[in-house]
Amino acid sequence: MAEIGIGIIGGGYMGKAHAVAMSAVGAVFNTALRPRLEMVCATSDSSAEKYRAAYGFRRATADWRILVDDPAVEAIVIASPQDTHRAIAEAAFALKKSVLCEKPLGASLADSRAMVAAAEESGATNMVGFNYIRTPASQYARRLIAEGEIGDVTWFRGEHTEDFYADPAHPASWRTTGSANGTMGDLAPHMINAALALIGPIDSLIAEAETVHANRPGGKVTNDDQAQMMCRFANGAMGHLYFSRIATGRKMGYAYEINGTKGAIRFDQEDQNALWLYKMDDPAGQRGFRKILTGPEHPDYLPFCQGPGHGTGYQDQIIIEARDFLRAIETGKPVWPTFRDGMEVNRIVAAALAASSSKSWQTVATF
Repeated sequence: MAEIGIGIIGGGYMGKAHAVAMSAVGAVFNTALRPRLEMVCATSDSSAEKYRAAYGFRRATADWRILVDDPAVEAIVIASPQDTHRAIAEAAFALKKSVLCEKPLGASLADSRAMVAAAEESGATNMVGFNYIRTPASQYARRLIAEGEIGDVTWFRGEHTEDFYADPAHPASWRTTGSANGTMGDLAPHMINAALALIGPIDSLIAEAETVHANRPGGKVTNDDQAQMMCRFANGAMGHLYFSRIATGRKMGYAYEINGTKGAIRFDQEDQNALWLYKMDDPAGQRGFRKILTGPEHPDYLPFCQGPGHGTGYQDQIIIEARDFLRAIETGKPVWPTFRDGMEVNRIVAAALAASSSKSWQTVATF
């Protein structure tokens, strides 16, 4: 086993999740590369030192350039705001360092294109942090679809709905300004990524994005509260996706339904250890959705727990992600989703925003 020095930029919510994942991944998956928490970067010296002490990093800095340039930092996790992604990634790739970047990839499609170009020119490992699709249940759903268990997919409905801004009296914040922080920039990429992973490329779409609560205590809202889009996939399937931060009662509404010619699948992240499967070839008297509890027979479950139905959680998704990133570095083989895959998500977001503005169908390939 070999050590690899990890630098994480951002020590907050996602920075902590990645630090914990890098600390645990070697024990969970017996990885050939064992992460060493080398350096953490935050916006001030005091906060960086706080995160260093809390998470177990060797060193701390308030300047991401110091972290990127340090020779002991061999792989970098970008867990800072979207508008910082591009500069950090380009600097890291100039040094041929591997990068795992939180979604979405940059603050715009132009950012993600530049980041893909830098990644591919460098030849360094690159990956985007779409963690929800890595649950054992969703990995199993991908396998069922790929193996033809529900036949040819005819329809997909997906949503990413939460209610952290459902109350119009909730104060304005950084989340209520700038397109990258709106629902299309923040929540939509996760479900778009799921649609691409489960069904495949999207050819065309029409969409609506709107601000429901335009004024909040402390300021005006300049981005979208909710959005929806109808789409046509390259394989001919019809789709509908809905995204909202004002979906009253929804806490982690990352959910999808998939209809096929031989069956159907349902999933809801609020019950992330269960997948619902319907098969038309069951005896007539027994047809109905069956609840499948995830267990050791399902992808990436056994390393966490030997008991079926005991379940995995949010942090485990990040640990699986860390394993994939380390495996890509070790083998030199790309692991999905790469920066190019992340750019495809941003392409669809750009097409959806254009469709909302023009009130017309858009061809994704033109973006």
